[in-house]
Amino acid sequence: MSYQRRDFLKTTALASAGVMFSQVSWSASSYKRIIGANDRVRVGVVGFSDRHRNSHMPCFLNHYKELNFDVVAVSDIWKQRREEGAALWKEKLGHDVVAYRNNEEMYARKGVDAVFVGTADFQHALHAIEAVQAGCDAYVEKPFAETMEDNRAALKAIKASKQIVQIGSQRRSGANYHAADTFIKSGKFGPITMVELTWNVNQPGRWRRIPLLSQLKEADTDWKRFLMNRPAEAFDPRKYLEYRLFWPYSSGLPGQWMSHQIDTVHWFTGLQHPRSVVANGGIYMWKDGRRNWDTLTAVFDYGPANDPSSGFQVTFGSRMHNGDERPTEIYYSNGGELNLNTNKVIPRGGLTKQHAAEMQMQANLLPEFSLSEATAVAASANTGGDLLTSNHVRNWMECVRSRKQPNAPVEAGYYHSIANIMTTAAAHTGLKATFDEKRQEVMVGGKVFTL
Repeated sequence: MSYQRRDFLKTTALASAGVMFSQVSWSASSYKRIIGANDRVRVGVVGFSDRHRNSHMPCFLNHYKELNFDVVAVSDIWKQRREEGAALWKEKLGHDVVAYRNNEEMYARKGVDAVFVGTADFQHALHAIEAVQAGCDAYVEKPFAETMEDNRAALKAIKASKQIVQIGSQRRSGANYHAADTFIKSGKFGPITMVELTWNVNQPGRWRRIPLLSQLKEADTDWKRFLMNRPAEAFDPRKYLEYRLFWPYSSGLPGQWMSHQIDTVHWFTGLQHPRSVVANGGIYMWKDGRRNWDTLTAVFDYGPANDPSSGFQVTFGSRMHNGDERPTEIYYSNGGELNLNTNKVIPRGGLTKQHAAEMQMQANLLPEFSLSEATAVAASANTGGDLLTSNHVRNWMECVRSRKQPNAPVEAGYYHSIANIMTTAAAHTGLKATFDEKRQEVMVGGKVFTL
């Protein structure tokens, strides 16, 4: 994208970076009056993954005509997927889409202005760096980073650029979550005393790609490019296709699910990361050669670093062998609870008149009310074009136009990654993980946690 065009987009400010379908309503005719066909935003796909096919694609198709966006390129190191991706996008859009063997090849052609990054978990931060250094805006899936080295490098690169980067933490584009944020920050909820987060499923095939394993041949991909900065290992189709089951290509439960939920804690409180984390768990059910646990419980201490006497606890529990696919997020105060499954604030558990009187105190009970009408959060990573993700993709597209910061800027990814990496460190070592603010490093047993 040229500097002249970027300046034009900045000054026209075509859309707000607001919640849901934006605070400013722009019709298709409004865009057409301002932006001609030559000003179309050309989008590239970095990794034609299940997440891209089942979520990014339908969400993008909800908005691309109105906002004058187009997909023009697919970059994937596996021949089969890049060809499938280019063919499917051609079918959806009615024109040819160029298939590139890798990102370097795609960026060298200077034919894309923005990209979707939906690659393996450990690659997100590194592919975000490549995107902004190529002058592209990016929608980057979570988890943002799985090591602090990658996390710091990506934050630095993005902050040094002028690019618009949206982290795929789609709760930040939900009306109920914004209502919860407003209510908590108003002080009416009272100090948070506890947060319970759970994400349970019962799916033997979750994160497995059994039908594809026999189709992936080393000659048809670039194993060295896949590994990027991870330690050298022999080619393994399982680690390539089922990476969520194998550290250090993914942390598994923390990176995939906890990253969504812990992000709301940071958002609602303004705290950037836990003071400490302990974790326990194991592979209790699905003994299929995976490295990452199928069951995890993590306990976080949150609060001001300079005031250990104040704060609150957060628990995250996840199991893959029994569950109803309904993530739970409940915030507690002394006056009751805020439940993001029911989208209600209720006085249950608050300090009653009877118990307050025993200590000559006033009762403390929250009023009961609904946060907002909102679509339930979809638990699956491959749920399709659900409303929440559609809103989030649209917010990114609008911000590419307006040059305003999106709902989930890079800082959101940086901070959820700290919590994720602390959890991984605690789980892998059996020790309490802390965070060194000055060094921006996760610490266990007085040492920096590394691969």
